[in-house]
Amino acid sequence: MQNLFSLEGRVALVTGGSRGIGAMIVKGFLTHGAKRVYITARKAAACDAAAEELSQYGECVSLPGDVSTMEGIQGLAARIKEREPKLDILVNNAGAAWGAGFDEFPESGWDKTVDLNMKTPFFLTQALIGELRAAAKDRVAKVINIASIDGQSVTKDETYPYGASKAGLLHMTKRMALRLAPENIAVSCIAPGAFASDMNKVARDHADAVAKMIPAGRIGEAEDMAGAAIYLASRAGDYVMGGAVTVDGGVSFAR
Repeated sequence: MQNLFSLEGRVALVTGGSRGIGAMIVKGFLTHGAKRVYITARKAAACDAAAEELSQYGECVSLPGDVSTMEGIQGLAARIKEREPKLDILVNNAGAAWGAGFDEFPESGWDKTVDLNMKTPFFLTQALIGELRAAAKDRVAKVINIASIDGQSVTKDETYPYGASKAGLLHMTKRMALRLAPENIAVSCIAPGAFASDMNKVARDHADAVAKMIPAGRIGEAEDMAGAAIYLASRAGDYVMGGAVTVDGGVSFAR
């Protein structure tokens, strides 16, 4: 029980780990004993800088790349395989959003959002399944998909593919969990609410105004996101399979 939330000795990969929710999760993993955390992001300089900053908490390795394409997914998986015989934790956090009116919504925005939010988590997990299976021989390996409360309820914002892709990710998490649970791999999900990030600029730039609409009276903090991810990634979350942990201060029930 004393080590219930420990990540000692674990190796993790967090996509989109250079900023926002991803960086919150990486810091949490490292401070709770993770042996090594790899991060990836499309912008190499930003990814390298983030890894250097996060390395004050433990070993953080930058592997820049674009995981929105199959080529990028396979390239990232190959680099992980070169470095690690097994992967204990995969956090599918990289995501995109696109807003436009119904009459003008572009196909390019639709494809970018759906591919990164729903296609990438599936195919990256598939590409790294050998390393996850290797880790699962010793203890439960983890796949944590980062969805959104916008996939659980409908907002007024015209971000059609965002909510739809996050809802799809919630459903896909359940299906993946059913398939991989017998192999000692637990697939689960986090559905965040308002956290300050480049994707959620409203929460970042107008936190006080957003907080008034949240029952908890504030936007999410780094510790809130890290706590949920550590729970799912550690022994404490070994029996959570297919479920979604909603971390939103109660706002999804107040809409």
